[in-house]
Amino acid sequence: MAKFTLYQVLVRHFGNRTTTNKFDGNITENGCGKMNDFTAKALVEIKSSGISHVWYTGILEHATQTDYATYGIKPDHKAVVKGKAGSPYAVKDYYDVDPDLAVNVEKRMVEFENLVNRTHKAGLKVIIDFIPNHVAREYHSDAKPEGIKDLGETDNSDWAFSPLNNFYYIPNQAFKPNFELKDYTEFPAKATGNDQFTATPNVNDWYETIKLNYGVNYTEGGQKQFDPLPDTWLKMYDILHFWTSKKVDGFRCDMAEMVTVEFWGWVIPRLKTDFPELIFIAEVYNPAEYRNYIFNGKFDYLYDKVGLYDKLRAILTENHAASDITHCWRALEGIESNMLNFLENHDEQRIASDFFCGNAFAAFPAMVVAATLTKAPVMIYSGQELGEKGMENEGFSGPDGRTTIFDYRSIESVQNWFNNGKFGEDKLTDEQKKIRSFYKKLLNTVLTEKVISEGQLYDLEYANFENSDFNTHKHFAYFRKFEEDLLLMVVNFNFTNDNIKIEIPNEAFDFLQIENGKVVTVNDILNADKHEFKTILSSVEKFEISVPKYSACILKIRY
Repeated sequence: MAKFTLYQVLVRHFGNRTTTNKFDGNITENGCGKMNDFTAKALVEIKSSGISHVWYTGILEHATQTDYATYGIKPDHKAVVKGKAGSPYAVKDYYDVDPDLAVNVEKRMVEFENLVNRTHKAGLKVIIDFIPNHVAREYHSDAKPEGIKDLGETDNSDWAFSPLNNFYYIPNQAFKPNFELKDYTEFPAKATGNDQFTATPNVNDWYETIKLNYGVNYTEGGQKQFDPLPDTWLKMYDILHFWTSKKVDGFRCDMAEMVTVEFWGWVIPRLKTDFPELIFIAEVYNPAEYRNYIFNGKFDYLYDKVGLYDKLRAILTENHAASDITHCWRALEGIESNMLNFLENHDEQRIASDFFCGNAFAAFPAMVVAATLTKAPVMIYSGQELGEKGMENEGFSGPDGRTTIFDYRSIESVQNWFNNGKFGEDKLTDEQKKIRSFYKKLLNTVLTEKVISEGQLYDLEYANFENSDFNTHKHFAYFRKFEEDLLLMVVNFNFTNDNIKIEIPNEAFDFLQIENGKVVTVNDILNADKHEFKTILSSVEKFEISVPKYSACILKIRY
């Protein structure tokens, strides 16, 4: 599997040119980005930023407070929609494109197909969301192909559980959350998306969604009934095949670990029979299940949130030791290439927010580690490369350090880079230009250096615990080697400019098959202001390099 770089972008935000940003504003007041905003020029700009894959977030039609009844789309009850725009993860029609994203609502699927074609023409791959665990409370497909039965259409709601049903029911009870929900009725109640098998979820539950039934009887000890195949399996195969036929290149599967692994092990190989290059990325947060979802579920990649993300964040914000990074890759024991590394996504707080680092520069060393430590792909979230803070009080989503997924909103930093479709840096601040320059250089290096995408890792941390010139609490260093190419990454998490001296053990020379004691030429390919120099690469003499605060070097060594 080739290493790739993934750009997550909430389509609703990207091309939005409206600057009103009214609190809890509707689509007319606050505007909305469109699929057509990803012009050929926009995609060239994204690709030149060091991106190979684009994750278009929010493509599937989801529940919203915006009324599209004129177009034959049934309006959603506002009581079960979070925010004016609604959550992209409360899908109301698996076979349709979100109308918010179309210039011509009646041609929304054509606009999506054109987006896919433009993206491919720009040399980029297309990833979209697949949300398999739950759907919007009032799910109803008005765009399903002829002959396809809707989810729940043939359910027997008198049964709490049946593998023939698509939903879980709470028989003889009305849906009645333990908070006020005006004028919304549901009888019998259906189980809520975050595994709440009750008629009375609370306000912190995913009350706007209903749980899908894959043949697991959670209310009676988790008994599994997969023979005959549960009806939901068959419907989900049809849905995935539908979107794959639209030439998408892969799926980011929301909360994949909440769906039984047997389904994934059944559906992914079947789809890859027809589409062998498809990519499946799973949102899995339980490390004990990693191998299960890779080897039995057949996923290509999993989020490395609980491992590397959490550790890098703790190093940046909680004074954890940089040497702990070693434990992250070692804990994966051979599946590290199956991880997707990141420091931001729509669920996590922005690096530059008051809840994380407070500024984008402080995370540069962590980003270098996330991007270059292993063969794993790396992701950034639109606005991250501009130092977006995510501190606005948007409406349903308050000032929590995240860019809202529930509200109509524009992002000033992205707007300034977008520049009414002209792009460029004219409207960016000097700080934003520096941040963008770092990400552009790093991500392009990831894509062009085979040693990063295919090379071996040699971690130098263990050899420097007794080294007084190397602070294992704040410094991290490692080699990557492929064929004759050798890189040395030196990372400084400290708030001071440090002169770092690294001990390279004999074992490193043996493992990497490089000559001990040879004069080498060193060039920092990440930092253009650094001059090339010669030194001796030896187990006797320490390797010396000056690394500024909150920074890192990617040193190409020629010998």
